[in-house]
Amino acid sequence: MSQLSIAPATRPLCGMVTVPGDKSITHRALILGALAQGQTRVTGLSQGDDCLNTLRAVRGLGVDVQEIPEGVILTGKGLWGLTEPSNVLDCGNSGTGLRLLAGVLAGQDFFSVLTGDASLRSRPMGRVVKPLRQMGATISGRQGGELAPLVIQGGALKSVMYESPVASAQIKSCVLLAGLFTEGTTTIKEPMKSRDHTERMLGYLGIPLCVEGCNVHVEGRQSFEGKPIAVPGDISAAAFFLVAASIVPNSEILLTGIGLNPERTGILDVLSMMGADIAILNKREESGEPVGDLRARATRLTGTTIGPELIPKTIDELPILCVAAALADGETRIAGAQELRVKETDRIHAMAVELARIGVALEEQPDGLVIQGGSSLRGSVCQSYGDHRVVMSLAIAGLVAKEPILIEDVDCVETSFPGFQGKLLDLLTNSK
Repeated sequence: MSQLSIAPATRPLCGMVTVPGDKSITHRALILGALAQGQTRVTGLSQGDDCLNTLRAVRGLGVDVQEIPEGVILTGKGLWGLTEPSNVLDCGNSGTGLRLLAGVLAGQDFFSVLTGDASLRSRPMGRVVKPLRQMGATISGRQGGELAPLVIQGGALKSVMYESPVASAQIKSCVLLAGLFTEGTTTIKEPMKSRDHTERMLGYLGIPLCVEGCNVHVEGRQSFEGKPIAVPGDISAAAFFLVAASIVPNSEILLTGIGLNPERTGILDVLSMMGADIAILNKREESGEPVGDLRARATRLTGTTIGPELIPKTIDELPILCVAAALADGETRIAGAQELRVKETDRIHAMAVELARIGVALEEQPDGLVIQGGSSLRGSVCQSYGDHRVVMSLAIAGLVAKEPILIEDVDCVETSFPGFQGKLLDLLTNSK
């Protein structure tokens, strides 16, 4: 069992840092590159285990992948050029990889099986199986298709209008990808708009698409050519350093080349509400996505309310925002975040237990947390729950605790942020 010990910071965080390529965009670039005609050059892609598993799955479907120093070059097979895999496709810990691949494989004329690790096999899959079955897919799985492994006998699909009960980019993307294989227009409606990486990439690649508020329509059976895709830095990874720079006295850091998709910048909105000193510099657009640099300086944070309207834009960053709340003045309320209970672990419960362990006063609620800020954090031995975001959030808390925090079972960080600890130590050693 691997461990990570974080000692209290004795100096500010200073310097420039890059973070891994955006996981969400990497998954989509690899999958759409496999379906394109010709070559797709993907640079800056995430090297975390989640995305590497999607890359292995794409290879398992017969796509030629050439590795280059900056990323990979995929020679796409077109919409119907994929080949039946000779083995089960293992998505590891990635719900994004499994759910998006399910949409693609539902439209292929062959048999395939999607699975993952123990955590992924416990997460809800019925939310994508249901619309795919409505489109004509034949899918079976544990508990009637509610849990992976998913067994898919692909074939002809029909276009549908699907109304999703929750705002979820994974559900939306699964349906849109399946819609590429249908005659006519496939529509998905959401109660609130979720992140739109799939829509942006489909548009960038020239696939006919229409977005009307929370409704997205895609035209099926439209072949498309591969194009270069530059993956920006993952703002969900940047979030840990933004909070660290905010809470460690006298810190100032610059994060370069960060994706600033407006459906992903809830972390910036919430930290701004808390009084953080964060500036966006050098804004630009790359491969259909807004990108910029972020400068963060230490300041005093205050508690705030993170309501249901902000949850879709902050869902992955809520664990580290819990740490910011613990160090802020006053109370922070998080509500409408029940989706956190079906992530890699039950993140509401995990953060409640571990923050209480290091001295934070809080109350766990069915859909969130009430956190009393201004806590003096103490050292402790903490658990990871096999969740990379829990590990990294507790590591940032360790920078401002009175004694070291030891986190057990931290190999899961490799799923999203290889080299996290090294980058954190570099910022500490840059300080004079």
